[in-house]
Amino acid sequence: MTSSELVELRRDLHQHPEPAWCEFYTTARLVDELETRDLDALYVGPEVLSEDDRMAVPDGDKLTTWFERARDAGAREDILERLEGGYTGAVAVLERGEGPTVGLRVDIDGLPITESEDADHAPAAGGFRSENEGYMHACGHDSHATIGLGVLDAIAESDFEGTLKVFFQPGEEQIAGGKSMAKSGHLDDVDYLLAAHIGLDHPSGEIVAGIDGFLAVSHFEAEFTGAPAHAGARPEQGDNAIQAMATAIQNLYSIPRHADGATRVNAGVVEGGTATNIIPEEASIGGEVRGETTELMEYMEEKSRRVIRSAAEMHACEVAINTEGKAPSATSDDELVAIVSDVAKSNASVESVIDRDVLGGSEDATYLMQEVQDNGGLAAYIGVGTDHPGGHHTRTFDVDEDSIGIGVEVLAGAILDVAEMRP
Repeated sequence: MTSSELVELRRDLHQHPEPAWCEFYTTARLVDELETRDLDALYVGPEVLSEDDRMAVPDGDKLTTWFERARDAGAREDILERLEGGYTGAVAVLERGEGPTVGLRVDIDGLPITESEDADHAPAAGGFRSENEGYMHACGHDSHATIGLGVLDAIAESDFEGTLKVFFQPGEEQIAGGKSMAKSGHLDDVDYLLAAHIGLDHPSGEIVAGIDGFLAVSHFEAEFTGAPAHAGARPEQGDNAIQAMATAIQNLYSIPRHADGATRVNAGVVEGGTATNIIPEEASIGGEVRGETTELMEYMEEKSRRVIRSAAEMHACEVAINTEGKAPSATSDDELVAIVSDVAKSNASVESVIDRDVLGGSEDATYLMQEVQDNGGLAAYIGVGTDHPGGHHTRTFDVDEDSIGIGVEVLAGAILDVAEMRP
């Protein structure tokens, strides 16, 4: 694809952001493009996912709503049929003779944020603002998917020797899709894996050759069930689910921090109650715990579950705790970081190169990285800088579209060198 065609694709994807497992239009649009390439294999939907490892799958009504929305937006019917039930994502395979298998992972989902309509917001001014009101690509995954396609084209036109697999992964924002794709079997023969993210507060023209500092994370939902009663006449006959929830929240934030590294906890969504004069029968917490390592996250997870169960028992309530998403920590391998750094430094469009940086957040590309590393391969997570007027996960987020071409060039160059050097 030419630079202008890549930009056109990115803008189309930007107009159709979709949440985890609902990326029907996005997947169909990408598959429509991929089918025009001379690929050796193209796997779609349930073919790229481990059923037992899907997390946070929406209910049927939500899936149907987004499925119909994709259909109304013009997604191809034959592709949509393959995605029904929320089986989104794709893996494209290009085989070019003997050589190692190199993987590139890009994510494709959007966020539940209403996009800015301000005149100085480029997507609004340029006519490609989100058409799915209340959702937007506020983290650059539209650019990631576009970069993945651009890299595939660049490698197809090169003297690459080996196999390239591009993983178009659903559900990153809810850390719901990475494990399912990692356990699908498509990574079993991958010798080297690169994953990429645009922005991350690095300016246009800057490349981060290796990102570490992923906080392992676990999302949970705790649903408290008590007993209703009249709040004025018979309050003693009720078991107050909101009181149990409030106790749990207070004590979650009292979990001792750990000497071995950073830990986090957050009760991000709380709900409950039906009326001011009814002792609330139901309440819930949507929250998360994080840790600098997988072990530290597990420490926080165990402590949080004990706190939640104890709070329910204190107020004579029942509680069900469900894991809604999860991802481990990961480290970029030095050998790949060195290659990416050298490629970036030799690229005329790259103005600065940082060998290492710390993310300080979470990402379920770590599942794919870990899968490759556990099989004896190497993996690295790369940052492609872009000037963005709003921060990630804000209504004014956007990318400098010239950064897409830089990302394609650096990643394709790194894949070529990795296949030749075989670190």
